[in-house]
Amino acid sequence: MEQGAARERATEGPSPRCGDPAPDPYGTGGARVPEQARGEHTHGETPLPFPGGGPSAVRRHSVRGQILDALRTALVAGELRPGEVYSAPVLGERFGVSATPVREAMQRLAVEGAVEVVPNRGFRVVVRTPRELAELAEVRALIEVPVMLRLARTVPAGRWAALRPLAEATGAAAARGDRAHYAETDRAFHRAVLALAGNEQLLVIADDLHRRSQWPLLSAPVPRHADLVADAAEHGALLDALGAQDLPVVESLVREHFTGAEV
Repeated sequence: MEQGAARERATEGPSPRCGDPAPDPYGTGGARVPEQARGEHTHGETPLPFPGGGPSAVRRHSVRGQILDALRTALVAGELRPGEVYSAPVLGERFGVSATPVREAMQRLAVEGAVEVVPNRGFRVVVRTPRELAELAEVRALIEVPVMLRLARTVPAGRWAALRPLAEATGAAAARGDRAHYAETDRAFHRAVLALAGNEQLLVIADDLHRRSQWPLLSAPVPRHADLVADAAEHGALLDALGAQDLPVVESLVREHFTGAEV
């Protein structure tokens, strides 16, 4: 009996150490992911360039995370086009990795609502409408405006000054016309502001809404450089209003920022 138990332990592999997190191979936080996205066809797809320099840009120790970041960047930059279907094997070839980390990253994007599974083909980038964008802006305002008004009344002016470099980073990205980097710095700025509320659930929900609002529409024109620069300038103006406890200006800036130029 002892020999049989030893054989069972040998086939099970090493036991997790105390305190190790439960396995989450798809990074979905435990959410169920579709299993139909396997064996996708790979013929007939148009070559797709990706930022970051291709295979050499993917660090092997965190392949899925690197692929997920690159796919999110490609979404914001419009390189993954709404309505188009992309297969994990073909994308894997373009990144110089196997299909598995690409599929896992795409399944994470499916959980986030950026793509949807197309059985036996791959993943289709979700087509969004102007109405959906307006609804996202409305929900973001319902959540963030009251929080920022409360922060304006309670946070010392010096704390706002410490966020100035984040606002400047969005301005620099906008000045270069770098839409993907602007999207990252824009989210970082808003996270830093909302973090002062000390509510982790707020940060998770607000960041998810923010990311969804940055995905391009099917027929949306490329944002003008001047619009991107003006949008970034609102971050500095918001910090000024927050530091001055100018509540009407804070509310006006936040609402206009959500409904203004999107990347």
